Amino acid sequence: MASFLEKVLRTGDKKVLTRLRSYTTAINSLEDGFRELSDAELRAETDAFRARVADGESLDRLLPEAFAVVREAASRTLGQRHYDVQLMGGAALHLGNIAEMKTGEGKTLVATAPAYLNALSGKGVHVVTVNDYLAEYQANLMGRVYRFLGMETGVVLANQDPATRRQQYVADITYGTNNEFGFDYLRDNMAWSPDELVQRGHSFAIVDEVDSILIDEARTPLIISGPASGEANRWYTEFGRLVQRLDAGTDYEVDEKKRTVGVLESGIEKVEDWLGIDNLYEAQNTPLIGFLNNAIKAKELFRANKDYVVLKGEVMIVDEHTGRILAGRRYNEGMHQAIEAKEGVEIKAENQTLATVTLQNYFRLYEKLAGMTGTAETEAAEFMNTYGLGVVSIETHRPLVRIDRPDLVYKNEVAKFAAVVKDIEERHAKGQPVLVGTVSVEKSEYLSKLLAQRGVRHEVLNAKNHAREAAIVAQAGRKGAVTVATNMAGRGTDIMLGGNAEFNAVDRMREKGLDPQRDAEEYERVWPDVVAGCEEETRAEHQEVVDVGGLYVLGTERHESRRIDNQLRGRSGRQGDPGESRFYLSLADDLMRLFNAGAAQRLMAGAPDDTALEHKIVSRAIASAQSQVEGRNAEQRKNVLKYDDVLNRQREAVYRDRRRVLEGDDLQEQIVQFVDEVVTSTVQDRTAVGHPEDWDLDGLWESLRTIYPVTLSVDEVVEEAGGRTRLTAEFLREQILSDARLVYDQREEEVGAEAMRNLERRVLLSVIGRKWPEHLYEMDYLKEGIGLRAMAQRDPLVEYQREGYAMFQEMMGAIREETVSTLYRMEIRRQRVGADGGPVDLQIPRQPGFLQYTAPAETGGTQTRTEPTAAGRGEDDADAAEVSANRAGRRARARAASAESAEG
Repeated sequence: MASFLEKVLRTGDKKVLTRLRSYTTAINSLEDGFRELSDAELRAETDAFRARVADGESLDRLLPEAFAVVREAASRTLGQRHYDVQLMGGAALHLGNIAEMKTGEGKTLVATAPAYLNALSGKGVHVVTVNDYLAEYQANLMGRVYRFLGMETGVVLANQDPATRRQQYVADITYGTNNEFGFDYLRDNMAWSPDELVQRGHSFAIVDEVDSILIDEARTPLIISGPASGEANRWYTEFGRLVQRLDAGTDYEVDEKKRTVGVLESGIEKVEDWLGIDNLYEAQNTPLIGFLNNAIKAKELFRANKDYVVLKGEVMIVDEHTGRILAGRRYNEGMHQAIEAKEGVEIKAENQTLATVTLQNYFRLYEKLAGMTGTAETEAAEFMNTYGLGVVSIETHRPLVRIDRPDLVYKNEVAKFAAVVKDIEERHAKGQPVLVGTVSVEKSEYLSKLLAQRGVRHEVLNAKNHAREAAIVAQAGRKGAVTVATNMAGRGTDIMLGGNAEFNAVDRMREKGLDPQRDAEEYERVWPDVVAGCEEETRAEHQEVVDVGGLYVLGTERHESRRIDNQLRGRSGRQGDPGESRFYLSLADDLMRLFNAGAAQRLMAGAPDDTALEHKIVSRAIASAQSQVEGRNAEQRKNVLKYDDVLNRQREAVYRDRRRVLEGDDLQEQIVQFVDEVVTSTVQDRTAVGHPEDWDLDGLWESLRTIYPVTLSVDEVVEEAGGRTRLTAEFLREQILSDARLVYDQREEEVGAEAMRNLERRVLLSVIGRKWPEHLYEMDYLKEGIGLRAMAQRDPLVEYQREGYAMFQEMMGAIREETVSTLYRMEIRRQRVGADGGPVDLQIPRQPGFLQYTAPAETGGTQTRTEPTAAGRGEDDADAAEVSANRAGRRARARAASAESAEG
């Protein structure tokens, strides 16, 4: 039964559709007028629109004209005229919704109109895709429309240098992946100078495959990390050997469904005997529990050639959704090291998290957010609750005629794959193209061997063969083509019956050496003839494929999410083409095994292995299992967001303050306030209890000397107060503050006001750069163990909020104290330039040689890549201030200064 929220969302959907149809009517009424304009006149409309926006006209009011202009420009450059339903989809995006449009409805073209309209404001539009290939392909293809209308297009790709990235963001419309946009946000908040910033705000984003990015990948945060101190811990190897002596069921329990493990009493005793310790759960042994749990998980839950492969002595993760090898990616929290120990390869050290944000909170930064996908309606409530996004289902341009056949269930995998191969053979023989979806590299290779044995020519897309995947998928609709793809490999490339003419045309242009940006004029001149030739080549074959039933999609296993199954099915039946889909299952499949498949087993008892079961009971069992998994995953995402919201508020506060510092605010007043707070806190700690004669003033002075070189003596202050008994905490505070300010003023006179302001900015940025990553680690550690509070009848989230706030306050205090003490203690060298002695030269701490970027994969899992920093590339920051601090000798110098002062 539909929830109240779902009913409300459907009612809103109808109202939005009515508004979208009225927009389309208005756009159509303008079409003839814009068609009569010359190219120059059509381009001039952009300047006119910008002027109207600058004068205060709303984008909503401009929408019909702007959309009509884009439709005409696309027709002239690409030979593609927006259908009415594409205009409706574009208007839905402009209004800040998710446009649910079936595969093949031309979502790439849909985005052009709202992107153009919103770029008129001059704030920049981000179009988000699932991978670099699609970002570059779409930017080049759709960029021709924007350039025709006088707008610039950029594309942000992995491994671009900062100067190139900055240039891409200056463009009116910038394409890129969710990971790249998110990492640039984090890097901007690690920058040392305004010149290093690349992004220019978060105004409007259009997210392609929005369900993949905002739902499937939402649980995995973006993480920038750097090398941590120390080497890989010997405990990974130790526990890797140890768990081989432990037995599942006797020494530990494994829950495959929840992917958790638990050590039993017998296992604990064996571990304690092996390690020679009395109690594994004593405080000093707590870290060992993490090593033990990871070692068991590596043994029981992570399987070679399914979850990962070992290539050239490295453990490489396999994406559970796409089946691709995720080159450079690593599991977090010691899991990857545990697998390396299990496989006997080199164990690589862990890194320290320097900056992190979840995709949920990154995309909530945008003033306006929109998205496109073929499968969003099942998650409509979550989109609304998390992102405030409504889902609007846009009708197809032509009716969907694909036939979705009932699932066939076999007793075991051998029988299932035998039936699969037979089905593929029969369809291949009559020339019908077949797209086969598998759930793992292992299964795709197994099926490939069976097909090869039967002499069926085919292409395989999986973790070990994805370089050409876009080209292979583009031709997967050709006559007799058989393509075995690990889940959604190649997603985003249209499978057209008879072949993808547009894709072929882009390839031909590349072969001619023409680039759409570099050779824009020649490209536009040649394009019409090239694309017409490619369309002619595919037209005859298209009809032949239609005659044999269109593209046949065969799934070899159900995914835990209905959306992923629907995405696979959706590759067939585009634009009113015929098509067919069917899933082959076995009782050994993960989904059937992990969830109750008893009904199917009872129905199949006694039946021959090669007999398939096709029954409503099985369909209901599968739907129920998928619903359970989806519910569990939705709850996990909701939980992640609750906890990340705590950290997000802290992150926003730190980044807001840091940006103010970075962009050159005069920090003198803030530093004076820091001095006041640090001195006040230190005095209060020593004078909070007892009478003045009981106060440990020598201890207070010892503490003060770690903050600044004190020039007052205890005796001087006591004498000034009129004796020990007349001393008050407030008088003491005022005397010390006066001394601290005097010393700071003398320091400023010594180096000059301008240099001091620069020093303050650099020191504060440096301290935040150290304290924030430490805080992230502490918060992560807190979250890891907070669940245990439930055993004490306490709400873990409330406890996390309370303790997280206390830790944040502690961090802010530490930032103030370290900034103040560093500014007082820093050794400053003058670099003589000419007669005037030149500026004070301050040296900032050097960056690590490389950073690692961990992010969600295209449809789940994680990926990690390593990139050199400016320091790693050997680039020096000529403008950087030189700061040289010897904190180890800080106290010694403080005492010396104090002693000299006393002698004076």
